[in-house]
Amino acid sequence: MRLLAALATLLFVVGFATGASAHAALVSVDPASGSILKSAPKAVELRFNEAVTPGAVRLIDGAGRARADARVSVANETLSIAMPSDLPEGTAVVSYRVISQDGHPVAGSVIFSVGAPTATKPQATSDGGVNGLIWLARVGLYLGLFVGVGGAFFARWIAGSTAGTTVPRVALAIGLAGGIASLGALGLDLLGLPLPALATVAPWKIAFATSAGPALLVAIAAMLLAGLALVSAWRARVIAAAAFVGVGLSLAMTGHAATASPEVLTRPAMFVHGLGVAFWIGALAPLAVLVSKPAAPALPIVNRFSRIAMPVVAVLALSGFAIAIIQVEKWSALIETRYGLVLVVKLVLVLALLALAALNRFRLTPALAGNIKAAPALKRSIQFECVIALGIFAVVAGWRFTPPPRTIMPETPLALHIHTDKAMFQVLVSPGKAGLDDFVLQLMTADAAPLIAKEVTLTLSLPERGIEPMERSAELGPDGYWHLRRVELPFAGRWHVRIDALVTDFEKITLEDELEVAPP
Repeated sequence: MRLLAALATLLFVVGFATGASAHAALVSVDPASGSILKSAPKAVELRFNEAVTPGAVRLIDGAGRARADARVSVANETLSIAMPSDLPEGTAVVSYRVISQDGHPVAGSVIFSVGAPTATKPQATSDGGVNGLIWLARVGLYLGLFVGVGGAFFARWIAGSTAGTTVPRVALAIGLAGGIASLGALGLDLLGLPLPALATVAPWKIAFATSAGPALLVAIAAMLLAGLALVSAWRARVIAAAAFVGVGLSLAMTGHAATASPEVLTRPAMFVHGLGVAFWIGALAPLAVLVSKPAAPALPIVNRFSRIAMPVVAVLALSGFAIAIIQVEKWSALIETRYGLVLVVKLVLVLALLALAALNRFRLTPALAGNIKAAPALKRSIQFECVIALGIFAVVAGWRFTPPPRTIMPETPLALHIHTDKAMFQVLVSPGKAGLDDFVLQLMTADAAPLIAKEVTLTLSLPERGIEPMERSAELGPDGYWHLRRVELPFAGRWHVRIDALVTDFEKITLEDELEVAPP
């Protein structure tokens, strides 16, 4: 046991000796997306909320040509793309794909125009099956780690034999394939490459430039050790325990949950959560086989597992709850974000799993002691648990494609200040992108005192797109500001804004300016 503890401690320390990491979010762009400039900028700078690694950056100039001469550099949180000196007039598009410190890609596009805008658009992106491969590989990886490694641990530490481990062995084979496929798919996703690029070195190389690469290697090593523990009796318990520790370690090294702040809490929480899942789910398939045999040999194993499972499930639930609170931050995110919806579906499935586990523990297992005919019912219940667990794996794999609510940066409204010798108007436009926007108008006199108006109208036009003036009446809110909700701005570009404030029946103040609206 001292050897086991030393090995676990070593793996724990090595895996946790990684820098702080999280999920990157774009904070600002200079020049702002949608800008119309008189001359070409020297560089486009993207600032994120954390340090990032460039994956793929592409430039399409105003003539619609893909340029390979844009130079990319990184300084802390800022990604700088130096523009070619001969950038022509028209609308240019900078498409970027950077790597967060949690190993996940963040992609987007910045559009700006030099002189008159043209019809240049971002290149159409097609995952070419990459997202499907990522999802399938992730589900396969979960099968290998939780069913395969967990099954090996159950066989060596709870059951004391490898009877009924056919499913864990198959799960390990699937998991190894899933782990290797995950490495390649990660590289494809980071570089924005199609599936055939798996035959090249680039996606495999860049996968190891992220925290996810080493974590996947640990997962693969854990599955190999679990396979060894099942086929050889030499040091089988120690090897199974090392593989078991590797499950928690691989999950604690990377990912949305493990890299959330404070990491002193989230990394250990993910570690013990992974161990709890592997212990519980890994035991299901062997138990289903064991209870099919005469009740006397199976009963001590079932009772032993049930006694240990109670505190394990408690720790599993507590760690999962802590991680969910940190990731979601507020209750409304459960229904307002895709991450939250996935979490809700997962919780429903987990509750069903807990209900079956309680039925097994308090009714079907005691019944097995007094009546051998109770075995089929217990076996069916365990098989239902296996099906639900597979559903949870499929649902949770979807988290790979949606950032947790804690990483979603609130959109900063566009601000426009119009000032004359008679009055000054402050205009806030949210979200400030093409589509439906809300306007808030603050009216003030020239000396910044509140300006009392009887009526206020907002007129918007976009001459370059042939959009004639659209007039909307504002409503005075209880906060003293004038509001317009769900104003449709169908295109990005430089909109002409005119605000008419009727102060008296005989006096109207009109202020005008230009507003840069970004693409959606």
